[in-house]
Amino acid sequence: MLDTLNVGHGAVALGIGMLVGLERERKKGRNEDHAAAGLRTFAITALLGYVSMLLAGPMLVGVASLGLVLMLCMHYRKHADKDPEVTSEIALLLVLTLGALSLNEPELATAVGVVLTVLLAMQRELHHFVLQQLSEEELRDGLMLLTVALVVLPLTPDRFLGPYSVLNPRTICTLVVLLMAVGAVGHIAMRLMGPRYGLPLSAIASGFASGTATIALLAREARQQKLAVRSFAAAAVLSNLASITQFALVLTIIDRHLLSPFVISIGLGALVTVVYGILLLAPWRAASGGSAAHQGNGAFSLWTALIITLALTGVALFSAFLLQHLGHNGVSIAAFVSGLGDAHAATASVASLVKAGRLEVADVVVPGMMAVTGNTLTKCVLALSNGGFRFARYLVPAQIIILGAMWFGLAM
Repeated sequence: MLDTLNVGHGAVALGIGMLVGLERERKKGRNEDHAAAGLRTFAITALLGYVSMLLAGPMLVGVASLGLVLMLCMHYRKHADKDPEVTSEIALLLVLTLGALSLNEPELATAVGVVLTVLLAMQRELHHFVLQQLSEEELRDGLMLLTVALVVLPLTPDRFLGPYSVLNPRTICTLVVLLMAVGAVGHIAMRLMGPRYGLPLSAIASGFASGTATIALLAREARQQKLAVRSFAAAAVLSNLASITQFALVLTIIDRHLLSPFVISIGLGALVTVVYGILLLAPWRAASGGSAAHQGNGAFSLWTALIITLALTGVALFSAFLLQHLGHNGVSIAAFVSGLGDAHAATASVASLVKAGRLEVADVVVPGMMAVTGNTLTKCVLALSNGGFRFARYLVPAQIIILGAMWFGLAM
């Protein structure tokens, strides 16, 4: 039965076929692709998949796909000497499937069609990246990251172990993956945009995973690439935006009333972070002559990720010990020590005590800022130990000024 829904989904299938076909037609016009399939062929194939699915379901789609495969095999055998690639043939088969998918899942079919078109249009760029820009070491690092993220992480048990039940293997493995991903994202941003603009964007994004780990990784890279220390320091300072935002989100999620005492403090901290970061970045000055990332450099360091994870895990274990034995009287001390590893976890722990009725709202102010103070101390130590004095002279004053602004806002 013909209705508005069927016509709309059929239009989606036709649009997908024409979108992919338009890209293939342009390649044919530039003599970059000698395949027979063009705008009309892809549009008709998408409609074939849609009509087959509409009339008889997956069975007819399978028969149409089999017939298309036989036709493509005959065409490829006849023109293999002229066009050895099979990209257009595979794309044509996928368009048939997307046309069938448009009947029940038009949004998914559209998304896949757009991704397919982008991949086809970026043929030269992708080939250039793989053959000219991607090094063997970067390829190996990418495969290692995928292996840990897609194989090791899902198999890691998700339960609390060890003393005080604070060690979760899944959480520890996730932190390692996040640190590796942070390094990879920063490396890619540097390769594409250079250290001046690529690093700050990646640092702010990765700061939501772990602000402390982000600064540690940036400090390590700054030690290796001495000509771009100022850019790395600017990125490290701006990563505090993520930490401050997370601090506010943690309080809001647990109880929105807990955010009220910190509004001015958070606002001043964010303002100082942006101003200081822009001053370090100095976009009005000419860029330094340092290269962003050398082709032989890896995307990340696994050992660095493991060491940082081990240090943060040890701090979490020690914090649990203090909370267990000091209790209510030592909540500020415990928050400070917990903040050495993760200010957000420490803040969440203190805020949870308020939510449970064991503390008043006013009692969370000092412990919350003590957690931020401990985290600031850790960032300063990591900046000096991993990046040396040339990096620390930019970051340590910034961290102190940001912390001072937040304490001042709290006093107001």
